[in-house]
This record gives sequence, structure tokens and C-alpha cells, in this order.
Amino acid sequence: MLTRIINAKIVNENSTIDGEILIKNTRIEQINSQIKGQKKETIYDAKGNFILPGMIDMHVHFREPGIEKKGTIKTESQSAVSGGITSIMEMPNTKPAAITNKILEDKYTIASKSCLTNYSFYLGASNTNLDE
Repeated sequence: MLTRIINAKIVNENSTIDGEILIKNTRIEQINSQIKGQKKETIYDAKGNFILPGMIDMHVHFREPGIEKKGTIKTESQSAVSGGITSIMEMPNTKPAAITNKILEDKYTIASKSCLTNYSFYLGASNTNLDE
């Protein structure tokens, strides 16, 4: 599936250009001032609106595992994406706290199945996990 966004003000790498974005399936294939049209593409006219890159949030609290009543990796990443966040780094305040490599690996497994953003997790420090 091809999608082309036209007439956009594209903010990227410290500049703003008037241009177009070509998306193949779900990945950006090309950003340029003008892109040659393709067969069977869907065109969206941005009409001079700004297109911004996704933001990174380096301090989030997803609460999974252990405190899912407050939020899960899936629900909190949905919130992040709706606000323009495309990459997160999650703090280790879960139950159990992410203070061992095993618990950290478990969080990566959960995220691989449910997270909608790019993700990473901090390993927490404690009086007992210096070797970790």
C-alpha cells in the first residue's frame, strides 16, 4: 500500500521544508520537496499543515508488571502515541521492581507483544543488585 502526503510543511533535522512524504505500508520511504506519483497510491493533502517527527519520552511509568490497575504497557503506549510520542524509556517502578536482568527481560517480552512505540527500560539500582 502506498500513501503520499502532499502540500505539507515538514519539520525535520533543524529545518522546515514544503514537501511530500511517501509511505509504503507503514514505513516512510521518501521525504522530498516533490515526489513522483505512483500507481494505486492514496493521496492526502496536508494543505500547509505541519508534520513533526515523533518525540521521545525518556521518563515514563507504565506500571506493568504488577500494577496493571494503573496502566499497562499497551494502554500507556497508546496514550503516548496519541500525544505524538513514538519512543519511550520506562522507569523501573513496577512490582516487582526491575532491579534484575530477568525482570528486565520479562518487561521486554511483554513490550514485544503489546507496545505501540519504540521502547527501552531502565534497570533500577538497589543495595542488592550491584552485580546486575
